[in-house]
Amino acid sequence: MTKKEVIKKAALELLAEQGVHATPMSAIAKKAGTGMGTIYNYFPNKENLINHLYVCIKNEERTIFKGYNSEQSLKKQFENYYKNTVDFFIDNRSYFHFIEQLQASPIITQESKRVGYNAIASVLELIENGKREKQIKRIDTEELMNFIGGTILSFLRLHHQDDTRVMPSLKNHLDMVWDAIKK
Repeated sequence: MTKKEVIKKAALELLAEQGVHATPMSAIAKKAGTGMGTIYNYFPNKENLINHLYVCIKNEERTIFKGYNSEQSLKKQFENYYKNTVDFFIDNRSYFHFIEQLQASPIITQESKRVGYNAIASVLELIENGKREKQIKRIDTEELMNFIGGTILSFLRLHHQDDTRVMPSLKNHLDMVWDAIKK
């Protein structure tokens, strides 16, 4: 693993655990086993590092849409997207905790947001196709995506809680979301 990768791994762990605002660069340097100067060789400031991590995660998110099959019914395509997204963030818990903090953060630049938006291009197309085929409600796509994303966030929060609460049912969640967006 290169020094840059070690720094990114340490940063992601700390930022996810302690929070974006509560994690100083000095703590990242210590966890990465490197000096502050080395970090600044790769990332000029904390915001740059956070944006870099955000873009890396969003680019990995593209794997959710591998095997996208337009021959399947629209509902099945949506179910696959939803399940794959949930599985991705369950398998990458630190990604979830990191991204969750940045939902409305001014730290994320417009360029980084553009990369994030491009990462979900397939699902945006799916939603638009569903509206054209009159299977999904004719509601603004961004509004639909905010709703769908909110339900995924809610499910993952429940899933990641460390208490004795009954685990949420993905099937129930998915059925409720589909019922809410279908025409």
